Amino acid sequence: QKDRPRPLRVLTTPSVVFLNTLLFPIQPHFKLEGSKFKGQLLIFGATNWDLIGRKEVPKQQAAYRNLGQNLWGPHRYGCLSGVQVRTVVSGPCAAHSLLITTEGKLWSWGEWPPCSHHGQNNKTTHPRNTKLGSTTHHPCLYIMYNGQPITKVACGAEFSMVMDCKGNLYSFGCPEYGQLGHNSDGKFIARAQRIEFDCELVPRRVAIFIEKTKDGQILPVPNVVVRAVACGANHTLVLDSQKRVFSWGFGGYGRLGHAEQRDEMVPRLVKLFDFPGRGAAQIYAGYTCSFAISETGGLFFWGATNTSRDSTMYPKTVQDLCGWKIRSLACGKSSIIVAADESTISWGPSPTFGELGYGDHKPKSSTSAQEVKTLDGIYVEQVAMGYSHSLAIARVESEAESEKAKKLPEYNPRTLL
Repeated sequence: QKDRPRPLRVLTTPSVVFLNTLLFPIQPHFKLEGSKFKGQLLIFGATNWDLIGRKEVPKQQAAYRNLGQNLWGPHRYGCLSGVQVRTVVSGPCAAHSLLITTEGKLWSWGEWPPCSHHGQNNKTTHPRNTKLGSTTHHPCLYIMYNGQPITKVACGAEFSMVMDCKGNLYSFGCPEYGQLGHNSDGKFIARAQRIEFDCELVPRRVAIFIEKTKDGQILPVPNVVVRAVACGANHTLVLDSQKRVFSWGFGGYGRLGHAEQRDEMVPRLVKLFDFPGRGAAQIYAGYTCSFAISETGGLFFWGATNTSRDSTMYPKTVQDLCGWKIRSLACGKSSIIVAADESTISWGPSPTFGELGYGDHKPKSSTSAQEVKTLDGIYVEQVAMGYSHSLAIARVESEAESEKAKKLPEYNPRTLL
């Protein structure tokens, strides 16, 4: 079994929700939580996603052949000069990004799913101010949901999760690998012996949470109140009000943390965090891996970033980051970036495309955590990472911080005539 290689379809902001291939405007029952930083956006990594893993752009995208480049170190976007950024969002296999300004405006750019509002080519080389009322090319549709106000959303390659203010979790999309948590993979044999999946088109509550004992017994876990949710390509993590972690979906490479590679059809308790004083405070999901920050500040990892090497089958401490106070972490396809204390740290196996930010004429990849020296002296409030690019909000509250950020090179992408 292998992960579905489709791009991430869901992104969230306090103003809109991108779910699968549709753009959904926020309804009154959405009250999305989001960070409220204030700073300048920095970008590094790939800016022409058609070139990733290829020697040249496909013929059908020939017009974009000379657009974009790999940015090996942090850059400021020229078109965002003077724009104060509050939140930035991307995803483990997303070739597009969004940001929210301190004024509440939405900007977006990158290569988009087939149904988006950027036009027929479905890509834009630089951030554009997105007008949410525009339906010139594609209609905006509402999610068929009428429950308690939704406060958080997350997504994988072909499925989505929404969490309401009461701590209930709902899922919809493709059920393959059991990733919806409804005790089924939805598989059926269609005509000509072709296997298809019975997709859930309406949000459905995830009703069962379990734990498995050492002797193989399956026991229900009551009183699960969800506080956070994170999705990889084909798996999901949940953090509840009792600091417990649950995982389910595709079990390949140990990303579920249960010391085995079997798929889980319903949320299963990750035993390591189910002890007094050893609970989790934050969770993050990469494409084929998972992270959790314990309540004492330790960073734990399980799964794989380099699938050609041995996998970590259950949560283990990331020794390189012991003692660091982490405030933001993000995963790409196989790379990781962390904002901690006064530093920014990243690592990831080859191939990389600049998302680690080490700079020109420097090593392009690293299997161990390294400080991003190109960001020395710059306090990063938040990080985000897409398929092959990284984003950071640099704090510019003082004149000294502003001057330090201004010394970074400026990126001004070429555009089509």
